[in-house]
Amino acid sequence: MNLNKVLLIGRLTNNIESRTLPSGQAVVSFGVATNRTWKDQSGNKQETVEFHNIVAFGKLAEICAMYLKRGQLIFAEGRIQTRSWQGQDGTKKYRTEIIMQNMQMGPKSAGNMVVNETGNIKPAGTNSRNESIPVVEESEISQNEEEINVKDIPF
Repeated sequence: MNLNKVLLIGRLTNNIESRTLPSGQAVVSFGVATNRTWKDQSGNKQETVEFHNIVAFGKLAEICAMYLKRGQLIFAEGRIQTRSWQGQDGTKKYRTEIIMQNMQMGPKSAGNMVVNETGNIKPAGTNSRNESIPVVEESEISQNEEEINVKDIPF
């Protein structure tokens, strides 16, 4: 069994480049930077940055074009794909990209949103930092409510 799955959390390095394919399908591309920090043998802090090319199609691409901006934090899920083409100078060129299938936008005051490749948008969680989950105490439940009789359930 094979698996081609990528999970990235990083920041957009540029604004979205939006295009439309001849078929009419929307496509966007943008860069995401991820970093890694560690201490070397002498105890000095080291950091490297990797840059990733991201591509999204369809409704997901339209949502990216509307909401994503340079510097924004993003969680991207997708697969790796390398494509090749003939350059103008006659040499063969390669580009490795992440074809995004799901995305979660970074923190905002309205809360995070999760978007999948079909364009469905839903809250990332049931709670944001500004909200609190109401707690219902057992004593608040009305004692006058009728008990449910198992024999009354039709299935």
